[in-house]
Amino acid sequence: MRARIGTRRRAIALAAVASLGAALLAGCADDGDGSDNTSSGDGGGKGKTTLTVGLFGTFGFKEAGLFDEYEKLNPDINIEQNVIERNENYYPALVNHLTTNSGLMDIQAVEVANISEVVQTQSDKLLDLSKYGKKSDYLEWKWQQATTEGGQTVGLGTDVGPMAICYRKDLFQQAGLPTDREEVSKLWAGDWAKLVDVGRDYMKKAPKGTYFMDSPGGLLNAILGSETKKFYDESGEVVYKTNPAVKNGFMLTAEAAQDGVVGNQTQFQPAWDQTIANSKFAAISCPPWMLGTIKGKSKPEAKGQWDVAQAPKSGNWGGAFLAVPKSGKHAEEAAKLAAWLTAPEQQVKLFAKQGSFPSTPAVYTSPEVTGAKNEMTGDTPIGTIFAEAAKNIPVQIIGPKDLIVQQGLTDNGVALAAQGKSPQEAWDAAVKTIDNKLEQ
Repeated sequence: MRARIGTRRRAIALAAVASLGAALLAGCADDGDGSDNTSSGDGGGKGKTTLTVGLFGTFGFKEAGLFDEYEKLNPDINIEQNVIERNENYYPALVNHLTTNSGLMDIQAVEVANISEVVQTQSDKLLDLSKYGKKSDYLEWKWQQATTEGGQTVGLGTDVGPMAICYRKDLFQQAGLPTDREEVSKLWAGDWAKLVDVGRDYMKKAPKGTYFMDSPGGLLNAILGSETKKFYDESGEVVYKTNPAVKNGFMLTAEAAQDGVVGNQTQFQPAWDQTIANSKFAAISCPPWMLGTIKGKSKPEAKGQWDVAQAPKSGNWGGAFLAVPKSGKHAEEAAKLAAWLTAPEQQVKLFAKQGSFPSTPAVYTSPEVTGAKNEMTGDTPIGTIFAEAAKNIPVQIIGPKDLIVQQGLTDNGVALAAQGKSPQEAWDAAVKTIDNKLEQ
């Protein structure tokens, strides 16, 4: 679904928690560029207050029946959603509408890669939702991402994407590696370099035609997602070139790509899809929604062959927020709806029906989370594993142009190392591309 990291939400129908998959912000689907205007009710909203919700991709609110439920609880409310499939089409239009203060929905979704820019440049156009949502309900780092220095919270968090490593037990066994998830986690605990070392061990006895990991971009995204500081510092300065964590992570990934430890495909492209279908790699950076991608692209014989280990370091890949423009005719009612949709009770319902992982830790001990299963991973307690990862995700500094830097490092950077460039040549190419775009 997402062809570029952090830019697209899953646009196919999301599976139930049994597939834990196709969740929010998964990103690489057959998602068109059109919009979809749908009402959740059957009566057309005559005599009612109609609240409009602007979304990108499939958030799952309507699909999970939450809009209908809210309307039953509030008979005077009618909810309509307007969906633009791709965030790269949705977000520029949202910024334009906020800037001109016109054409806005009562509720507007904001992708995690864009939340920093919205916080820094558009907060005066948005309601302070700290008066409606409860800070204590959410993961601390999730709440902070949408909060200004002055304490205004411009968005309430929907899902998150806690990172793990999904791996093929059968391929690990054939390569002489342990298959028990606890033992596998210990192999690389605390250090991404250890993960690459395990990959080198795998390649020594790898089943013919397989790689250890799927792609350079997937590995680098996971590494950078586990860092507190990556592209910007606390003062808002761009520091990706001087931040050792970024350069070291890039070089580690580029070396792994150069040595053939990771495949040379770009995630969420058709050729990459085929590597899943044909079992061409043994491990992948894996937030919860990735299991939906794996399920959707795999052949039937892959069911039950996968397992989930903790990543070397906890990180996040995915998530979004609901914001309420001040200019809306029904801002108060919209804020109440946004708070209800993102409250723990609704997040766990969405998880149970749609597979998007909650940003509200109180539900992590609920039966819906602890009992979650996935047919690709059998009896693996995926809910418990992802919940543990979510609790340990660092509060990361997100800058307004993070997406430009991220794409440059992956699409114009580490990918080149898999195509024959040296790690330094790949880094130089990425820096040139990024700096050119940041100057535009």
